[in-house]
This record gives sequence, structure tokens and C-alpha cells, in this order.
Amino acid sequence: MRPKELKDIIGQDHLVGDNGIITLMIKKDLLQSFILYGEPGTGKTTIAKIIKSMYELNAYEFNASSDSKQVLKEISDLTKFHSKVLLIIDEIHRMKKDTQDYLLPFLEDGRITIIGLTTSNPYISVNKAIRSRLNIYKMNRITKDDILSLLYKCLALDEFKNLNISDEVLNLIAIKSGCEVRTALNMLESLKLIDGNITKEKADQITGEAMRNFDYQEDGYYDLLSAFQKSIRGSDVDASLYYLARLIRFGDLDIIIRRIQTIAYEDIGLANPGIGPKVFAACQVALNLGFPEARIPLSNIVIDMALSPKSNSAEVSIDKALHFIDNEELYDIPSNILNREIKGNSKLYKYPHDYPGDICYQEYLPQQIRSIVFYEAKETGKYERALKENNQKIRIILKK
Repeated sequence: MRPKELKDIIGQDHLVGDNGIITLMIKKDLLQSFILYGEPGTGKTTIAKIIKSMYELNAYEFNASSDSKQVLKEISDLTKFHSKVLLIIDEIHRMKKDTQDYLLPFLEDGRITIIGLTTSNPYISVNKAIRSRLNIYKMNRITKDDILSLLYKCLALDEFKNLNISDEVLNLIAIKSGCEVRTALNMLESLKLIDGNITKEKADQITGEAMRNFDYQEDGYYDLLSAFQKSIRGSDVDASLYYLARLIRFGDLDIIIRRIQTIAYEDIGLANPGIGPKVFAACQVALNLGFPEARIPLSNIVIDMALSPKSNSAEVSIDKALHFIDNEELYDIPSNILNREIKGNSKLYKYPHDYPGDICYQEYLPQQIRSIVFYEAKETGKYERALKENNQKIRIILKK
């Protein structure tokens, strides 16, 4: 049931519609090298196979995760007999750098036209030298309406003409498939097992678990984690719980815990310093319980974090200090806090606990940068407002 023509591919009109860039390439016989990237099931392989069928005599496939460099050499040798070879590279993001480099001269002089396929962002995963010689096209995510349109087309085929399926059942398939084409077609085919009237309840039972479309270790997975963190950072408790629920359904408790602990110190920080220990405790309970019970302490702490005051001043401060260290001259530590100098003259160092308020004037930073400021407090939480006030008093004593 894979489409045989570009016009039959759903959801990708910007590429294969009447005025799509790939359609125009084919019409004008000016096929250029390009990469298609997007989620699984969006039609990358289908587009490549349709184009290959148009160049059957000199079109070849290479899988970067399983085929050897020798296979690539054998394909490239064919350029001695063909003026141009079409090479489809599946999982191009997995191609080793030396293999990518080997392709460069063939790509440069036009002997090989490449169609690369990947679920990973090629701006990150593909060698810049290769990437700069290819156009990059992002596949649209398949929508529920796209799936419904496909299912209605399928019902017109002989294979399904005897199925009496309601719109309600088709809608169920579209949702449960996670908008993944192959899954939707598999679910539709499974309905042929039902005798008699196909009710929603029977269809739900026969089609099994809903697809969640998380694509573990790929861009979509990290987009989900990022959306989770951004929602907590933005104090949207409902969005935070929504993305937490999606992560819970994925079932990777460790990655949820790592991300929550990061958020506690990156986005809440000194605005609510008590959140760190609370997060640690909730995460330990979640680990002890495991799923499904772990959802309860996770929900508790995520609600707390989303509604907590926020501050990233600690992260900004250390990054500012690290940038300074990496880009500026390193100055000598003042002699009054240098151990080897203090050993020779203990009076150089003033012990703060011997002074009122446990603070006294003395040099800590090198003289050349004694006025530098790395930490700038925010006032989103009571605790950090108190830190700011205390810091202002301390600066007067230290004469900064």
C-alpha cells in the first residue's frame, strides 16, 4: 500500500504537491542532492523509493548503519559507466566522517546525486562539508486529518471494500495510531478479523495499545523533554503536567528524574533554595516505588516546581565567571589569602569570625579585577531578595 506516485503521499505538499520543490525538480529533470529529515512514518523512504523508480538504471541504496564503506566504493565506481548516479542514503546521520569525506568529490562534481534520509536534525548530525552541498527539507508531522484522509482512500480499495466502518472507528484509529501511517494501516487491516458489525469497542480491543510516537534518542524525544522544562520554567502547571504525563507513558523514570533535578537548580535556584532537597526526596521516593506509583510523587514535585518562584541567577553567575576565566588573563591570588604567604606572616589574613557580623575588609579577588561582578540577584523569591540585601551590605564593608 506504499504510494507509487508523489501525488499520493500525504502531509507533504510543500515538497511533493503540485508546486512542491521535489515535484518541480522531477518535472524539470533537475534533480539536486538533498536530505529529508523528520519523524518516523512521515514518508521519507517512500519519497526516495518513488524517485528511485524514475532513475532505475543508475539508482542505488546505501544504509549508513549497516552497509560498509566498500559497498559505497562499489557504487561510486559505477560513475565510470553512468554520467550521474542517484544514491539514497538511509540513516545518513550514522555515516562515519571518513565515509562522508569519501563522497565529497563525487558530490562536488555532480557524478553522484544524494538523497539522504534521517530522523535526526542534519544541522547537528551531518558533517558540515556534506551538509553545505545538499538542500535540507524538513518533513511535516503527519496530522490526524492526514491519517483520516488516507483511511478513507483505503476504504475504496478492493481489500477493504467489505468493511463497514463508521467515522467514529476511523477517528479512533487516527488517534491510536499516533498519526503514524504504517501503524494506522496495520490497525485498519486488523479490523478484517472482526465478524459482523465493527463497533468502537471491538475496534479498540482489536487494535491494541495506542502508539505514543516518542522516537527514543531522536529529536522528538528531546523536544518533549525540552517542552517539559520550558513549561515548568514558564510556570504553566497544566502544561508541565501534560508533558510529565507523556514522559511517564514513555516509561523512562531515570531521564525524568535527571531533568527534574536539573530544573530545580537551573530554573528555580536561589528563588526557592528549599526545592533542591525536596526534589531529591521526591525522586528517591519515585525510584523506590517505580511506575505506576512513581507518578504520584512526580506529580507532587512538578506542581510545586511549576508554581515556585524562579531564578536562574546562579547559572548565569557561574557561566559568566567561566567565560571570564576562559577568555581573560589569570591574575595572582592576593598574598593575604595565599597559604604560603600566611605561613610566613599569619597577620596577613584576617579571620572573619573574629570580627562583628563575621565579616571584615580584606582583598579576596586579584587587585586588577577587584570590582568585577558575577552574581546579580533576582527578586522573584523572598530568599534571594534577602541575599541581595545582604550582598549590598557586604559590598559596603568590602568596599567593592
